[in-house]
Amino acid sequence: MMGCDDDFGRVDGVIKTSKTAARQPFSSLTGKHYFNYGGQGPMADSAIAALMQAQQKIQHEGPFSQAVYEWLLAEGQQLRGAIARALGTEPTTITLTENVTMGCNIPLWGLPWQKGDHILMGDCEHPGVIAAVGEVSRRYGLAVSTCKLAATMNGGDPVAVIAKALQANTRLVIVSHILWNTGQVLPLQDIVSLCHANAPQTRILVDAAQSVGMLPLDTAGWTLPETQVDYYAFTGHKWCCGPAGLGALYVRPEVLAETTPTFIGWRGIDVDGQAHPIGWKPDGRRFEVATSDYALWSGLRQAMAVQAQWGTSAQRYERICQLSQRLWEGLREIPQVACLLSHDPPPSGLVSFQLMGPDGQPSPTLHSELVQRLEAEKYM
Repeated sequence: MMGCDDDFGRVDGVIKTSKTAARQPFSSLTGKHYFNYGGQGPMADSAIAALMQAQQKIQHEGPFSQAVYEWLLAEGQQLRGAIARALGTEPTTITLTENVTMGCNIPLWGLPWQKGDHILMGDCEHPGVIAAVGEVSRRYGLAVSTCKLAATMNGGDPVAVIAKALQANTRLVIVSHILWNTGQVLPLQDIVSLCHANAPQTRILVDAAQSVGMLPLDTAGWTLPETQVDYYAFTGHKWCCGPAGLGALYVRPEVLAETTPTFIGWRGIDVDGQAHPIGWKPDGRRFEVATSDYALWSGLRQAMAVQAQWGTSAQRYERICQLSQRLWEGLREIPQVACLLSHDPPPSGLVSFQLMGPDGQPSPTLHSELVQRLEAEKYM
């Protein structure tokens, strides 16, 4: 979890204001102590209002009217543009999805697999991705192996670990930019360079659930085109504090053509004058399927606008790490707590720790009791 119930705001481009001013846009935090645990961020009142206003517009003007259809096309383009700016890329590289898992499933099922191809995964991937890889490998006869990235948390080189596990037939490498269970930030550009040098067919898929909205991905040295990552899947409801049910996938233009749509619908295809399909959309829209809860688009766009009021992405990331360090230092003073990062302050907004029992081992019972107590005392 990340400690962020503290001063947070912006004066002359610098994040620095009172706790009350920073919390004011979020009435849902009234009477609560807020620690962003990386599961789901709260929505600002203005984001909720934008969502509701969009829904009212759609219903009042007619969900199937031409005016609403044109408005939705514009809303989709504006959202893709906002997301693209946050990632330092172009709107054409963005596919709107429901969540991270759907974004990961698009390349997992869309790559041109051959029997015997190899998938390499890190050992800190989410169960949803692990399960999808298991089913893909079963259907196509793929080999799957796991490399131990968690062991590099307190010393070690994740790039070297991946290099040792790569094979000549490795078709896809799957890692997270920020490991959801340890808070490590992987050196993405170095990993991508390694994987692309491994073999012409090696691609890399990144679970970006914890990185979008936290890392300064629109800053030189961080942007997705600079990293050359192939697929980058994320959601809007975590660090972007947007509505649940809306995420996106970045696809590097050079791998777009080789990634075949699996789920297919009207939003992803071009049609002729008789409404007959004639091909895929020429960009990331080809992976979008059909009707969505379009009001979510307005909610996420406003949520991202609220974040922008707190300074640049680099300033926000710096503040997140400052608060994480404060929490980490406080936890280290408690004898019964063992922080997973033992030497250096957290490089992200996730601070992982364990409660130790009398035997010196992690205690699931103490963990459960702590969660229940914090929830009862309005910590979230």
